[in-house]
This record gives sequence, C-alpha cells and structure tokens, in this order.
Amino acid sequence: QVQLVESGGGLVQPGGSLRLSCVASGSIFSIQSMDWYRQAPGMRRELVASINRDGLPYSAPSVAGRFTISSDNTKNTWYLQMTNLEPEDTAVYTCHVEGKETYLSSYVDYWGLGTQVTVSS
Repeated sequence: QVQLVESGGGLVQPGGSLRLSCVASGSIFSIQSMDWYRQAPGMRRELVASINRDGLPYSAPSVAGRFTISSDNTKNTWYLQMTNLEPEDTAVYTCHVEGKETYLSSYVDYWGLGTQVTVSS
C-alpha cells in the first residue's frame, strides 16, 4: 500500500518562503505524474504544480515564477519550493501521485493528507 506524507507547512509572513516535501512509502513500480494541489476554505481544490515521469514541470499561472516543483526519484520524494508567498496562497497543500504498484496493475491515484500553509503578517 502506497502512502504519501507531506511536511514543511506552517505560518510564514508575506514575501517569505517555504519548501514542502512529499514522501511516498510503499512499493511503487511506476509513476505517471506527481502533483501538488491546494484548497483554501470555501474554494475548489486547484492544481498548483505538476511534474511528469519525464521530469517535465508545470506550474499554474497563479504561482508561475514563484513556486517550483522538483523530484528526487531515488527517494520517491518531491518538493514544492514556494517563494514570495502571498496571503492568497494560504491553503491546505496536498500531494498526489498517479502510479501503479506492479507491472500488471493499473494506474491509480494516491493522495496525502495535506499540510497547512498560512501566509499572514
């Protein structure tokens, strides 16, 4: 069973930085993509950044130039480096993986529990 655990959230002042980490434990045979989503109170969950199996990153327009996604495939870990944070970035950030555990299994979605990021002075 694959589990995802996020860390690195917290309270930061506007303009500050945080780095979120997501570690996947368990056996993963193959990964299609690794993503970070966020959800603010009363808002829909939105895709923040994504990186595919070839290492090609994507950042949502709202965070482009401020957030960077990266991965360490040897550790089944990926990161979201967030800089120049704004109060509007306040949300629960959750990591997601589309992966499969064996050669014969199908790709499924795995989700972490999320980590709170609060940007406030």
